[in-house]
Amino acid sequence: MLLYQPESGYCYNSDSLFLYDFISSFKPKGKVLDIGAGCGIVGLLVARDNPKVELEAVEKQAVFVEYATHNARVNKIEYKLHKNDFLDLDVEYKYDYIISNPPFYPDGATKSDNEMLFNARYNVNLPLSDFFKKVTKILKPHSHFIFCYDATQFGLICAELDKVKLRVVDVVFVHPKIDRGASLVIIHARNNSKSLVKVWEPLICFDGNKFTKKVQTIYKKAATQSIKCQL
Repeated sequence: MLLYQPESGYCYNSDSLFLYDFISSFKPKGKVLDIGAGCGIVGLLVARDNPKVELEAVEKQAVFVEYATHNARVNKIEYKLHKNDFLDLDVEYKYDYIISNPPFYPDGATKSDNEMLFNARYNVNLPLSDFFKKVTKILKPHSHFIFCYDATQFGLICAELDKVKLRVVDVVFVHPKIDRGASLVIIHARNNSKSLVKVWEPLICFDGNKFTKKVQTIYKKAATQSIKCQL
């Protein structure tokens, strides 16, 4: 998949690829909303590999709206993109899947002066409580919310999900190396679920200085080619 990105500023990283791989394991179908689409990578990969997906996305930064729209066209994927802040999104229907790689740098982290990076990285732009409340309003009953976040905030995530009656049913922790703490958590939550949580085998990124076989498999499956340019 060809993915055009801005020459400078925020670019996708392995978090998006790991999230895409996790989402695809559930073989999604129906209406899917990608929150904070960026260049479109997560939603477009999911739609490419799952032909029963009806893909929509929401993105508030004009520059990313342009790149995501271009990427959908280049890769011949049908795409409905809402040019809006997610918290202000107004739709008359609900979704089967809501997916997101949201901004998750916490309060206290040094803020970037770059507006694109600030909006893409820091959770002050999408606080957990507001984020999850909005998700519940547009998610169909017994449906799926899949997202990644900073692993150190996992306890807070679970508490905030519980407040809006979303239950974690699958979780995988991503570790830089086997002897390092988790840096990322990927969560599958459902509304109106009574399931106990399934903790997946941890995803280890590196074995020494090389990607692990699992990560190599994900990169090969994604088959992305990034092109940094000005549209």
